[in-house]
Amino acid sequence: MSGPAPTPTADGPGATVRREVEVRRPYAGAPLLDFLLRHAVAGVETGSLGTAPDGSVEVGYARTLGLAHGPAVVRLTWAQERLSAEVTGDRRDHPDAFHRLRHLLDADGDPAPADQHLGADPDVGGLVRQTPGLRVPGVVDVAEMVVRTVLGQQISLASARTCAGTLTARHGERVDTGDPALTHVFPTAAALAAVDPASLPMPRSRGRALVGVAERVTDGRLDLSEGVGAAALRRELLACPGIGPWTADYVLMRARHAPDVLLTSDLVIARELKARGVADPGVWSPHRSTAAMHLWHDFLRRSPD
Repeated sequence: MSGPAPTPTADGPGATVRREVEVRRPYAGAPLLDFLLRHAVAGVETGSLGTAPDGSVEVGYARTLGLAHGPAVVRLTWAQERLSAEVTGDRRDHPDAFHRLRHLLDADGDPAPADQHLGADPDVGGLVRQTPGLRVPGVVDVAEMVVRTVLGQQISLASARTCAGTLTARHGERVDTGDPALTHVFPTAAALAAVDPASLPMPRSRGRALVGVAERVTDGRLDLSEGVGAAALRRELLACPGIGPWTADYVLMRARHAPDVLLTSDLVIARELKARGVADPGVWSPHRSTAAMHLWHDFLRRSPD
């Protein structure tokens, strides 16, 4: 992660490093972190929304991570239009943790082409001008994202969060972070591959799909490494029983920053398209992923929870 030299506050397994995150401007940091908070899984993620001294929105987001040398805690803060990151864990894992955070934040993404193209559109242009620099959040762990997306198939966000929290409490590694809101690392693919689908708190078919994809990740049939391109990853995901286009495309949006995905079967997206009378969302190409994020953001902005 580029920026000023990190500031270590400890050494050894519990070392903490803080640094400012440099991003391409404009950067809509508050909506991105708010999106993550809206999807937060109990025990794994936490955060807060408040007001900075200058009256601007301040958002904090924290979560656990399972890394090569043990669990870690990462914290992100958006305040006074600046983004900072903190990692606590084995110092050998710090480079990996910051790399993952940079992907999560889409810190290297250039918002100008999408903002220029979508800003001129009669249906979403107002949203773009209201929130320039909006990004599609990336991921810190692709396997986790696949599992969470399978959990979210055809159910509400609240139900998906509840299901993910139960799954974490039962099968995630318990960790002592000193924060009562951060108690577990999200279950690994190996842990979920060993689970009886019938024991999962979800319909049997979804349980089989979840365990099946975890088995494929564990034995290497589903390669989620960075070297696998978006098209190949989509094919591999669709080859997994129980995974359809919505799941595969959402994973591509988040895990590969695929720029031109519009989930027309998504309940919120479909509702927003109808409400706005959008005749042809194809005109938003090649930036339909950003357009989708604007629709989601506007919906969440109007939603109390």
